[in-house]
Amino acid sequence: MPCMVQENSAPRGSRFLIAIIGRTNVGKSTLLNSLVGEKVSITSERPGTTTDTVVKHYELTPFGPVTFYDTAGLDDDTDDRLSAKRIAATMKVLYRADMALLVIDDSGIGAEERDILRLLKNLNIPYLIIGNKCEEGRPRGADIYVSARQRNGIYDLKSLIVSRIPKDFKKEKKITAGLFGKGDIVTLVTPIDSSAPKGRMILPQMQVLREILDVGAFSIVTQGISENILSKSPKVVITDSQVIEKVAKDVPEDIPLTTFSILYARAKGNLNTFVKGVHTIDKLRDGDKIMIAEACSHNFQDDDIGRVKIPKMLTEFTGKKLIFDFCTGHDFPDNLQEYRLIIQCGACMLGAKEVMRRVTECERRCIPITNYGLVISKVKGVLERVIEPFRVKDPASEASPEPQLTKPDKKKGKEGA
Repeated sequence: MPCMVQENSAPRGSRFLIAIIGRTNVGKSTLLNSLVGEKVSITSERPGTTTDTVVKHYELTPFGPVTFYDTAGLDDDTDDRLSAKRIAATMKVLYRADMALLVIDDSGIGAEERDILRLLKNLNIPYLIIGNKCEEGRPRGADIYVSARQRNGIYDLKSLIVSRIPKDFKKEKKITAGLFGKGDIVTLVTPIDSSAPKGRMILPQMQVLREILDVGAFSIVTQGISENILSKSPKVVITDSQVIEKVAKDVPEDIPLTTFSILYARAKGNLNTFVKGVHTIDKLRDGDKIMIAEACSHNFQDDDIGRVKIPKMLTEFTGKKLIFDFCTGHDFPDNLQEYRLIIQCGACMLGAKEVMRRVTECERRCIPITNYGLVISKVKGVLERVIEPFRVKDPASEASPEPQLTKPDKKKGKEGA
């Protein structure tokens, strides 16, 4: 019998994130323990027991991999100095959640709950109101009543959660949608350098390779392009952004070419917005601040792509004295107005909803945002070529499963939105 897939095996960026929120002592931690069938959160009658966010990966059948976040109480006042930080951490989780479980007890919905419900609606986050401790009372307004301590109603709650997951999440989103099909040959250029993980490939390469296999296409994985490889007539060439300049010279113009990073810009963000943002590079001036957002924590090296190479490329390309700031993981600046440009990494470790919230926040404040692959392609002079595979030449007749770039209107000299 084949081994079951472990609950931790799904990439972090592809998991559905569920935040468990509510006031202190309404039973959030007990509910998490009951949902996953094990004690992962400390429970106590004492209010404010949960001080740090507790994370638990779980396989929620029949949907798939999810991550539950048990958070500190929204009314935490156990310590004036730390309570504000705990609540801020809770809000940080909420901003990147795909769904929220708002837990209430027999005291019902109060001011804190009404505030959070308004926020959930503004953020367009689907939610369920869970009436916990139903053995003590059933307050109005709950979508379902459970007793987390006695595990009553937990099965029904899981079923309700699955039923409320938006259809977009239930439908598997392909990173490479529309680029190739069954029987096609796809060439992946994956150079091995000092930043490459030992004994394995990086996540974007592995995910693209899996999609090639899933669709029944054939893959050629190489560190560089040769005539022998090109004789196989690839449907598309996908390369690491850092070698795009050389690969673009080696691959004939009639063979579609793009990068792993740009595939992620399309799948997790908004490619049109990112392409628009990358042209801000032409307008940079001395003293402009640029935020480089990295999705994963790692050991920084002398040739680090985000901390070293991209700042150097931009400085040389623009000839300007630029200021670079950096944020890592789920951190994202509140002071966006201070920046002339935000450069997001491929975001393979972030969920699509979190990336889109970043895009939306930048758009609201009129701050351009783009990503690594587009920046590198821009400064290397191959931007138009690497986004060409995603252009819809006749939007009326060529439907696309993913956001695409429209073909430029040559008469007006403008690129469609």
